[in-house]
Amino acid sequence: MNEKQAKLSWIDSNQAYLVGEFERLKGILRAKAGAPAAETEAARVEMESPPAIDWLSQFFGLSKFERDVLLLCAGVEMDSELAAMCAEAQGGAQRTCVTFAYASATLPGAHWSALAPPRPLRRYRLVELEAGRGLAEAGVRINERILHYLAGINFLDSRLRHLLRESPAAEWISDTHKAAAAQAVLAFGSDPENPPVAHFCGDDADGQEDAAEYAARAMGRQLFTLNADGLPAAGHELDELVVLWEREALLLPGSLLFQCGRAGLTAGARHLLERLPGPLALGSREPVRLDRPLVRFDLDKPRPPEQRRLWEKALGPSAVAINGALDELAEQFRLSARTISSTGSRPGPGGGPVTAESLWSACRSHSRPRLEDLAQRVAVSAGWGDLVLAEPQVRTLRQIASQVRHRITVYEDWGFAGKGRRGLGVSALFAGESGTGKTMAAEVLAGELGLDLFRIDLSAVVSKYIGETEKNLRLVFDAAEEGGVILLFDEADALFGKRADVKDSHDRYANIEVSYLLQRMEAYQGLAILTTNLKSSMDRAFQRRLRFAVNFPFPDAAQREAIWRRVFPPGTPTEGLDPSKLAQLNVTGGNIRNIAINAAFLAAEAKKPVDMGHLLHAAKLEAQKMERPFSEAEVRGWI
Repeated sequence: MNEKQAKLSWIDSNQAYLVGEFERLKGILRAKAGAPAAETEAARVEMESPPAIDWLSQFFGLSKFERDVLLLCAGVEMDSELAAMCAEAQGGAQRTCVTFAYASATLPGAHWSALAPPRPLRRYRLVELEAGRGLAEAGVRINERILHYLAGINFLDSRLRHLLRESPAAEWISDTHKAAAAQAVLAFGSDPENPPVAHFCGDDADGQEDAAEYAARAMGRQLFTLNADGLPAAGHELDELVVLWEREALLLPGSLLFQCGRAGLTAGARHLLERLPGPLALGSREPVRLDRPLVRFDLDKPRPPEQRRLWEKALGPSAVAINGALDELAEQFRLSARTISSTGSRPGPGGGPVTAESLWSACRSHSRPRLEDLAQRVAVSAGWGDLVLAEPQVRTLRQIASQVRHRITVYEDWGFAGKGRRGLGVSALFAGESGTGKTMAAEVLAGELGLDLFRIDLSAVVSKYIGETEKNLRLVFDAAEEGGVILLFDEADALFGKRADVKDSHDRYANIEVSYLLQRMEAYQGLAILTTNLKSSMDRAFQRRLRFAVNFPFPDAAQREAIWRRVFPPGTPTEGLDPSKLAQLNVTGGNIRNIAINAAFLAAEAKKPVDMGHLLHAAKLEAQKMERPFSEAEVRGWI
């Protein structure tokens, strides 16, 4: 017999047993002997596991009288003959439920405490009392959830569905997280009466849920996830949630993962956590303290070697064809096992085989949504040919690209990550005047590495309110940790300047902001680029933590001529341009680009090719903006 047939067989037998119990109650109501009817015993013998009423009685510790009260309430709902008998005995057909007084007078073993608030019938909301009447005369109705359970249908209470989400089976879970889940099962079993909370802490929310589901399944339970951000305000609703979940944990049976939001634990969330019954798992990015036993497991996204194995598993036979790209994928992108599984199972372009390019593009897309709310994504168009720099600077930039590309070989295969991953991120300082090519160089690196470039808006990061700057930086770095991102802190002098001597509380908190930034920079796994117009303003302790420093000098005449030769796209009509004379203009590459664009618009308006006259006019406009008039020597011979 397969599982489906066995389930149907149990449901049929359970229904038969319930019918037999209703017959027994009818016999009692007719003042006959209260011995179990033959149908009941026959159904029980045929069942492979006990009927639902027996499970429920065991879970909640019901007395014989409480069990019969529950069955009588169910019979009124499910058996028309029993309902009619109860209505007639209570004085009329309008009576659609039994009263406690009637149940006490009719059923054997009656005790008044059955409807006391601490007793199971009311504590676990197994029955509901009719409002507006005294306790004895109030109608007693079975809760709908319990009625379905007695009929053999077991599902989550409808009042919890808007708060709880059924977690998917952890079909994909890393070995590290699987080991943590096994340890959590042992922790739960160490004290079954008061099990500790399994605290899964780290940056892998998917991995935390998978570990909690794996542990729940090992205990024969179904996992549900509760997001702290969706909790009601503290008060009656939270108290009701505790009671309902305590009931569901027994009936399903269920296990709960309490997933902290980005705001951490609110007072209401902490109150709920202190009272929720086990087994309970807690998922959060940062460590949390509770006034109850807690066992912590650090669950971050899998490290590159494990990610590489997950990619090989997800891709199956296709992994052989793109094996050379898996190292780069594993090192550059920090993805959960679940994300790797879903990404690796997608077909390639046009439904064909998966390619390294399609996988790389899919991985890049994962980190974009979160970062685009915090930073500006820069469209990358510049290449090495657009960059006019001296050979030492170009060589350093290529070395940066090389280190990003070969991190898994050096850090993992050669063992440099064995002593910890702090400080293994690649960071660089680009120093030079505005317009000397710092941002373009970042674009070139992004294009070379096939990564997204995000510019951080410092005006949105730095806050005058204590603690807000660190919070904003945390959001940026947490989002960027997904990988596939180059962070560009443009004109970062204000945030990364010298740490001040402490003269008042504002100086102390400013230093805390810089210290927090240094810690995150050391731990950041990706490439972070800082630009400054004044390198001397940078704190020396901060500079020591940067792996590369590239100076972008003011371009000399030869470099300016090279920039002029490349500034106009091939499709721009030009006439009589002399790059050697244009190079006399003592400006940066950024100014040259501005002049070229303005000149192109002047030429378009005149419906002529761009010539030296248009450039002279545009140069004068740029001089006005810069508040620095050009000398006669700089524009001599232009027209």
